[in-house]
Amino acid sequence: MTVPSPAFSDRSRPRIGFLSRAGLVVASIVVSLGLLELGLRAWNGYLGTWPNFVRDARTVLTQREKSRFLDDPILGYVPRPNYSAKGVSFDADGFRRTGDAPTTSDDAPILAVGDSYTYGDEVTDLETWPAHLQALTGRRVLNAGVSGYGFDQTVLRAEAASAHHPSTIVVSFIADDVRRTEMRRQWGAEKPYFDLQGSGLVLRNVPVPPRPDPRTTLNFWQRTLGYSYLVDFTLRRLGLLYGWFGDHIRVHPAGEGEQIACRLTVRLQKLQRITDAQVLVLAQYDPVVWQDRQFAAEQRRITRALLACARHRGLDVLDTFDALAAWSGKGGPSGLYGQWHMNDRGNALTAKLVAAALERQDH
Repeated sequence: MTVPSPAFSDRSRPRIGFLSRAGLVVASIVVSLGLLELGLRAWNGYLGTWPNFVRDARTVLTQREKSRFLDDPILGYVPRPNYSAKGVSFDADGFRRTGDAPTTSDDAPILAVGDSYTYGDEVTDLETWPAHLQALTGRRVLNAGVSGYGFDQTVLRAEAASAHHPSTIVVSFIADDVRRTEMRRQWGAEKPYFDLQGSGLVLRNVPVPPRPDPRTTLNFWQRTLGYSYLVDFTLRRLGLLYGWFGDHIRVHPAGEGEQIACRLTVRLQKLQRITDAQVLVLAQYDPVVWQDRQFAAEQRRITRALLACARHRGLDVLDTFDALAAWSGKGGPSGLYGQWHMNDRGNALTAKLVAAALERQDH
C-alpha cells in the first residue's frame, strides 16, 4: 500500500476542508430554499399541486387569444369576425364595434389603427377612444386596433383596412410598439417583421407561421424552475414576469426598431397619397411614463423621433403627452388608466384631442 508523503497530506487537507465547507454551504442553501418553497406553497394553497407556472400562463394566454383572434399570413393574427364576449364584440369585418353608425355620418369613415390602446383593452366597446371619437364627431369610426401589435403590424393593418375607403386614417402607437418591430415573436404569437435593406425595408416571416404550442416554447430553466412557486412568487413581487412568462424572439438588436419605424412612415406617406385619406400619427403613453422619470425620458425620446419622421413625410402628428400631463383630475395622469391601459376617462380625453386635430385638418 502506498502511503502519502507528509508534504502531500499537508497540501491536501486545506483543499478537502474547503470543499467540505463549500458542500455544507450549498447543502444548507438548497435545504433552506426547499423549506421556503414548501412553506410558501403551504401558505398559499399550492402544497398539493405542482403546475409549471410558465407553461400554464402561456397556455391560458394562447387559449384566450385563439378565441378572439385568427391566424393571418400577413399580419400574424387579426380579430375574429363576429366574435363576442362580455363587453367586447367585433363586426363582420373584424373591427371592434363603436356603437350605432351616425345617421348623418359622412359616407367615408375614419379608420383607427394601433395596438391595445386603440383596440381598448380593459374597457368595453363604447369606452374605447375610437367609440368616443365617433360620438364626438358624428362620423363613423372603424376601430381596427389589435392588442399586441408592433408599429410594423399597425402600418400593415392600415394598408389592408384602407380597402374600406376612409377619409382619415389615425395611426396610433406607444413607444413600446417601436421595440416590437425588432421581434419575430411577441407574446407567443409569430409576427411579420422588416429588415433594413439599403435605404428601404424588406418584409420577412411571411406567410406568418401560426402561433406555436406553448409546450414547445419553454427553455431549460422554464421547464425546470417553472415548477417553483418560490421563483414565481419572487419574480412576481419584483415585477420581472414579462421576460419569464412572455414568449418573445428578437431578430434585431435593441434600438434598430427606431430606424425601421422611421422608414415605415414612408409606407404611410404612400398610403396617404394613393388613398387620398389624411393620415394622422397619434402618440399615446403607457402608465409607467407617469411613475418612472428615467423610463419616461426614454419613451419620450423614442416617441419624438418617430413623430419627427412622420412630420418629415408630410403626415399630421398628435402628441398627447402635454394634455395627459396637465390633467388635474383625481390621481393626476395615472387616474386616466386602469391597470395597464387607459380607462374610460383616458380614452374620452384622447378622443377629444383627436377630434380637435381632425377639425384643424378640415380648416
